[in-house]
Amino acid sequence: MISHELREGVIALAHDAAAAILGIYDSDFAVQHKDDDSPLTAADLAAHRCIVDGLARLTPDIPVLSEESAHEVPTAQRRQWQRSWMVDPLDGTREFVKRNGEFTVNIALIEDGVAVFGVVQAPVTGVLWHGGATLGAFRREGNRDEAVRSRAPATSPLRVAASRSHRDTRTEAFIARMGQVEPIGLGSSLKFCTLADGRLDVYPRFGPTSEWDTAAGQCVLEGAGGVVLDPQGRPFRYNQREGILNGDFIALGDPALPWRQWLGN
Repeated sequence: MISHELREGVIALAHDAAAAILGIYDSDFAVQHKDDDSPLTAADLAAHRCIVDGLARLTPDIPVLSEESAHEVPTAQRRQWQRSWMVDPLDGTREFVKRNGEFTVNIALIEDGVAVFGVVQAPVTGVLWHGGATLGAFRREGNRDEAVRSRAPATSPLRVAASRSHRDTRTEAFIARMGQVEPIGLGSSLKFCTLADGRLDVYPRFGPTSEWDTAAGQCVLEGAGGVVLDPQGRPFRYNQREGILNGDFIALGDPALPWRQWLGN
């Protein structure tokens, strides 16, 4: 179980990181690019420092893997961790640069490869989601928590998340096999949270993501009754591979949906 103190401590860190991000969002910020050509801004780094320093104070015995410092952690060391924090200080930097508001702060606790507790903060709206498979899922606005559940049974037309920044032919083919659908464009881990809220039904992703992109959102969605599965139907696991890249996945609000048929295999 996650203690009240730990939960609220992590939520406070997500709020602090969001404030740091917004302080830069409204300025004339510069955009750099990493080796993989993904964008990097001062907001990513400010949120990173806020969260990593805060987690070191809150849980000094639990190591942290953050997108902005992952290169500093040897794979052999990381894979020995039984518990760790998985952090994306600013998920959706492309959306941040576009100034469309669809970016988040992601913090997740991993135990023996399983994402057990996650927090997703949307800086622009101030809405925060938190939860886990054994904890339930909650949407917090202000100081009030509201329990959320994914939509099950999901009925036609299915609402399918279509990434604003990542679309490919496999995704288009998958969506075409679903029948009558309502595509909804949305960036970052907001897709997982909108599934958890029952306002989306399916989020297919074919192509690379990193573990910090999905861990917190998976926690929220599983707490709301949904699932995140690989193409073989296995739940997503973390810190188990040599690298930090995820494979393909399908996130479902209703686990009974016929997702295997949509793969077309």
